[in-house]
Amino acid sequence: MSRLLLPDGKIMEISSGVPGKEALAAVDPGLKKDLICLKINGDLTDLSAVIPEDGEVSLVLKGDPEALSVLRHSASHIMAQAVKRLYPEAKLAIGPSIADGFYYDFDLPQPLTPEDLTKIEAEMKRIIKADLRFERELIPREEALATLEKQGEKYKIELIEGLADEELSFYRQGEFIDLCRGPHLPSTRYVKAFKLMSVAGAYWRGDSSREMLQRIYGTAFFSKEELQNHLDLLAEAAKRDHRKLGKELDLFSTDEEIGAGLILWHPKGGRIREEIENFWRKEHRANGYEIVYSPHIGRAGLWETSGHLGFYQENMYSAMEVEDQDYIIKPMNCPFHIAIYKSRGRSYRELPFRWAELGTVYRYERSGVLHGLLRVRGFTQDDAHIFCRPDQMPEEIDRVLAFCLHMLKAFGFSDFRLYLATRPEESVGEEERWQAATTALEEAIKKTGLPYEVDEGGGAFYGPKIDLKIKDALGREWQCSTIQFDFNEPERFGLTYKGADGADHQPYMIHRALLGSLERFFGILIEQYGGAFPLWLAPVQVVVLPVLPEHREYADRICAWLRENGIRVEPDGRNEKIGYRIREAQVKKVPYMIIVGEKEAAQGTLSVRSRREGDLGVQEREVFLARIKQEIETKKA
Repeated sequence: MSRLLLPDGKIMEISSGVPGKEALAAVDPGLKKDLICLKINGDLTDLSAVIPEDGEVSLVLKGDPEALSVLRHSASHIMAQAVKRLYPEAKLAIGPSIADGFYYDFDLPQPLTPEDLTKIEAEMKRIIKADLRFERELIPREEALATLEKQGEKYKIELIEGLADEELSFYRQGEFIDLCRGPHLPSTRYVKAFKLMSVAGAYWRGDSSREMLQRIYGTAFFSKEELQNHLDLLAEAAKRDHRKLGKELDLFSTDEEIGAGLILWHPKGGRIREEIENFWRKEHRANGYEIVYSPHIGRAGLWETSGHLGFYQENMYSAMEVEDQDYIIKPMNCPFHIAIYKSRGRSYRELPFRWAELGTVYRYERSGVLHGLLRVRGFTQDDAHIFCRPDQMPEEIDRVLAFCLHMLKAFGFSDFRLYLATRPEESVGEEERWQAATTALEEAIKKTGLPYEVDEGGGAFYGPKIDLKIKDALGREWQCSTIQFDFNEPERFGLTYKGADGADHQPYMIHRALLGSLERFFGILIEQYGGAFPLWLAPVQVVVLPVLPEHREYADRICAWLRENGIRVEPDGRNEKIGYRIREAQVKKVPYMIIVGEKEAAQGTLSVRSRREGDLGVQEREVFLARIKQEIETKKA
């Protein structure tokens, strides 16, 4: 007999040596109607899998995350079957489930169009309606290779050649069979809600020197309602796309003549960046940091000492040769901060040092992965390094994690998840220091009361870390903040301080980023706010609209008065109807509109309209100024 763990925590005994479906005969029918597959001794398996003796079995139901992955993997096989029916000459590559759906790669003689996707969807519906069972078959290696050779399935043959198995797992539904470990749904009818999303090019095995295949992306859910919610979310994400809004709101651009992945900040984007930087500097000063600056290039020997040339060279740009010395464009700031530390002897009385820099760095990224502001080749890191004594280290970790949360909350984020990555098998540094650092990180996380996960062995070879991820307005998760110990560079550069005992000691070195990079964080903010920035960040906070040309003089005086009071204001006295100009200001997402006509000019008042609240009526100038100054000061999101 084996043990079956039920969702309510109860355990029942089931027969071993028989298929799962047969062994579960006594399970409540209410559970069985939502049953997708099993987990036997921790591994996902089909309902047809034989229950082992003395095994641990649990049910995978529709609401479980694993069930959604199985559904989507099965949908990819259904899509491949539909493609082979419509395009018999198609060669199959791979078709996994992914975070938001599934894809399958095909080698086809002709490019697929949106109309082709409609045809494939229709054929998939016919396959689903036919209620074809997914059946696993174990086929001897040589027999499988001979069959695939006859069919011309060269990609499947290459996959098998990379496997050592003498028997290979295939799955069949109807006339279609595919190399696959599974598991799959009981039958095709379980796929009730799906949609094919797009076609893209994909190199076989991600190698740009290999064949270019056509990748069809799709998604699937257990209900039409879930699918529609997902499609609505994608539509909202498309409206918030920072590349689209960046162009519409005139915030940033790239230029092929300058180079891919290099960002041009336009005046309005520059204003937002300036506000972010000013806030960043002010808060760092208040939290005991000193601001430092470092060059954009350094001699190659610096990067040899740091180890970056050995571990990271493929991502670094060579800069130039000067007086027979090679210089490299910096990919990170830490060796420069270390050089500042080493510029003179350091005493235990001086520590800790908290040095921060908005340092622009350059890293090579393949053109295929560049993505607006989110994946670039040149970016400004929100960077800092803390050098401290062992007795100071736990407090410094508490302090820096609290600082991370404070900064992110100021930008309107409130949903956080923390990830603690511990020592991997291959690493440097003393066990005692690793343990102390890991303990300090975990204790700091616990003090926040926030949910966290431990990634055992997931740290870098040079130290454990905390990654802090935020959820945006659409529920998407982004990593911004990182707190990372480094036991490598202090050793390589020989960092020391004079202790109270007169001996040399090695300080703890902690890398720290709060916002990540300004470019990526700006992209996240654009999408978080949908381009409608809160007042304190808005590039234009107020637009002044004279009703008629004769009211322009008063409008200009209002603009001058607001500028004197530190408000970012623009006039719009174009020869257009006032309604048109109000709508355009709304489209440009300006927080406040001031409409001035004859009455306002005569009384020295303002007719105020809010982007959020609509018409606020006529207000005294000082009342309006007090309102927006308070909104700016409190950073109301």
